[in-house]
Amino acid sequence: MTAHADMSILSLVMNASVLVQLVMLLLLGISIASWTGIFRKGLSIREEKKRTHAFEEVFWTDVDLGALYRELQDENKQQRGALAQIFEAGMGEFLKVRQQKPGDVVAMLDGARRAMRASSQREMDSLERGLPFLASAGSVSPYIGLFGTVWGIMNAFRGLANVQQATLAAVAPGIAEALVATAIGLFAAIPAVVAYNRYATEIDRLANRFDTFSEEFLNILQRQAR
Repeated sequence: MTAHADMSILSLVMNASVLVQLVMLLLLGISIASWTGIFRKGLSIREEKKRTHAFEEVFWTDVDLGALYRELQDENKQQRGALAQIFEAGMGEFLKVRQQKPGDVVAMLDGARRAMRASSQREMDSLERGLPFLASAGSVSPYIGLFGTVWGIMNAFRGLANVQQATLAAVAPGIAEALVATAIGLFAAIPAVVAYNRYATEIDRLANRFDTFSEEFLNILQRQAR
């Protein structure tokens, strides 16, 4: 077997100590789960942006709000976007309070505002689901890999006690095996950190759109309540 083959990544992984191999296996599992979460969250955010844009186009075409509210009630909730849910919550509370307290504009608007705020928070919780795992994977993975590296290097230096002459050739394979754990840790962490930062920014932009819509919708309701 050539020296090049002995120093291949696969050979280094197979020849690592059991604990270092367990660390690598854990990091591989984190990486797979992280990539799965990255793709799922990316698709869900993309779909939410499409639904938000589609609802905004319908809403701002001078459509009758009562008719739009009734149409949304007939639709499957799974097919609606977050903005449609926020609108339905605000409009439904507005109509309920207007029926109970006709002429009380302040009560109508306060009820609609609270309903939309609660609905917006539920939608934001749904959008942010999975982000804490990406944050944890990005912050913890390098340290897990570093633990495997430190353990592997300790074993490599302890192995020097069994040789007559301490040379670089004797310790290099053990150190290389240990450093693979750090490399795998970085491989798991970097995509998770990049994805978390990007998705967090996109979710913040959606949250701003939701807040802006809520304020504009309240202005419309205020004019209709008079």
